[in-house]
Amino acid sequence: MKAMAMDAFRVSLSSAVSSSSQGSGHDDGDALGDVFIWGEGTGDGVLGGGLNRVGSCFGVKMDSSLPKALESAVVLDVQNIACGGRHAALVNKQGEVFSWGEESGGRLGHGVDSDVLHPKLIDALSNMNIELVACGEYHTCAVTLSGDLYTWGDGTYNFGLLGHGNEVSHWVPKRVNGPLEGIHVSSISCGPWHTAVVTSAGQLFTFGDGTFGVLGHGDRKSVSIPREVESLKGLRTVRAACGVWHTAAVVEVMVGNSSSSNCSSGKLFTWGDGDKGRLGHGDKEAKLVPTCVAALVEPNFCRVACGHSLTVALTTSGHVYTMGSPVYGQLGNPQADGKLPNRVEGKLSKSFVEEIACGSYHVAVLTSKTEVYTWGKGANGRLGHGDTDDRNSPSLVEALKDKQVKSIACGTNFTAAICLHKWVSGVDQSMCSGCRLPFNNFKRKRHNCYNCGLVFCHSCSSKKSLKASMAPNPNKPYRVCDNCFNKLRKTFDTDGSSHSSVSRRGSINQGPNEFIDKDEKLDSRSRAQLTRFSSMESFKQSEGRSKRNKKLEFNSSRVSPIPNGSSQWGALNISKSFNPMFGSSKKFFSASVPGSRIVSRATSPISRRPSPPRSTTPTPTLGGLTSPKIVVDDAKRTNDSLSQEVIKLRAQVFAFI
Repeated sequence: MKAMAMDAFRVSLSSAVSSSSQGSGHDDGDALGDVFIWGEGTGDGVLGGGLNRVGSCFGVKMDSSLPKALESAVVLDVQNIACGGRHAALVNKQGEVFSWGEESGGRLGHGVDSDVLHPKLIDALSNMNIELVACGEYHTCAVTLSGDLYTWGDGTYNFGLLGHGNEVSHWVPKRVNGPLEGIHVSSISCGPWHTAVVTSAGQLFTFGDGTFGVLGHGDRKSVSIPREVESLKGLRTVRAACGVWHTAAVVEVMVGNSSSSNCSSGKLFTWGDGDKGRLGHGDKEAKLVPTCVAALVEPNFCRVACGHSLTVALTTSGHVYTMGSPVYGQLGNPQADGKLPNRVEGKLSKSFVEEIACGSYHVAVLTSKTEVYTWGKGANGRLGHGDTDDRNSPSLVEALKDKQVKSIACGTNFTAAICLHKWVSGVDQSMCSGCRLPFNNFKRKRHNCYNCGLVFCHSCSSKKSLKASMAPNPNKPYRVCDNCFNKLRKTFDTDGSSHSSVSRRGSINQGPNEFIDKDEKLDSRSRAQLTRFSSMESFKQSEGRSKRNKKLEFNSSRVSPIPNGSSQWGALNISKSFNPMFGSSKKFFSASVPGSRIVSRATSPISRRPSPPRSTTPTPTLGGLTSPKIVVDDAKRTNDSLSQEVIKLRAQVFAFI
């Protein structure tokens, strides 16, 4: 029962979706990639965090039911994006990785236990030339242009999701070696509890939690290093996607009656938990190895995506098929009952779909006309239609109608799109991008903003700022538009204190339950593999409980549940709020202890040693002894005075540079 309680809690947290990525393989010249996001926690173009953490008892949860431009102080020029449950990551044209959202267990990769409201460069991956990223619920993956795989996170539950051969979490990216050494990775997909890797040679590797046979190795055992799926050896896997407790892949199979007419065609294989018909086999039986979906042997598939109880597949002819639970209308067909795969038509009947993405209970597709259609669960505004209504058939996202959408991605309860815009030369533009008044050659001349690249008149771009994204020298002030000036100033003003409301330092781990006997933990997990937790009713009930228990915040302190030795969720990890006296968080580099029987929590970047108390010894001065109260009061007045001077200096700098 204890093991069941533990896995029930895990399932309740696992409404996260597969996030899969592969290289785009094309260049859009000098077009810039902007990001638009909508859904849970995306209000004001940010993604959760701080007082707006999802589940926070402070403030109001910020959702957006319409696409909003991602807030960033610099032009990111995004090429690839991935979304998890409460965080996201992107790759820019220079191969740099930025991540942001709610920090939990190191999944942001910055080595500090702090939420990040806006995209922040992952320093550990600088100069790595990253091509693509993927986000799970508790971990993140990145693949370099040369095919190396890096993973990080997993510090929340330590379930061995990272593929390093142990259950140690990592707060900064670490390269995955072992069986993948020297093998070129071409695509990656992250579920909440497992990961699937496709190589350029067509091999499929999986690792993570093996419950329901989700890894495809013929058993329910968990694997902490990448292991090739034996039953698909000799075949070429094209794509793979991870759901919560099921996996799907597009595999090339030779078809034809004679050797002269043989050709390969992409077929859909699924395995894992068969509940709700998510595997498409017409029953609810679990499959321990990849099994071809017999009802879909005719179409030629090229892409696949997985939700909580849903599988979505795309054919080379641009048609979309769905299978699984019809709840919330996520199958995209009002008549579909989910017993067998269903082709999505409606407004897509005359469209050629090029890309698909799946959230927990919603679907987004991108057509050849760069139109975005969504359907399924509408809560939190994740469909992008300006409301929270469910939709059982494809609906056009009107707000993106005039955008040149390049790519789409879904998180658990939110959605993102990369939109392209061309640089506009000053000669070609007839009016100011700010005030919209026409230019002339004498009084109203053209000026480029060194941050966003658009063209403005002098009045709309009279200010200069440091750190402009396109400035030849970021340490010298360059002309920027008013909007970018405000963004850069906001970033500059908050740079020193950006973590003050969200950083958790000096954690106090209470009780003896922090250290868990590994044998006991593994035994409880193996027993739990025999239990099913897939019914929607039990999921909803446990989801409600988990939301109350997952994150408790009191007086700016994080209280997060950690599993104890009895697989109950009673022990608390309490982290003190940020004290600005001690500066920024320390960078952290993960390390493992070979042979240790203790589930590592020493990999947290937070020091377990509380700061020493300040001395109350009277301070000697020229006038004798001064009481500590007077010293503190004097220090406070001095700090206040200095703070006022800094504010004045900043105002002068931004007013006159």
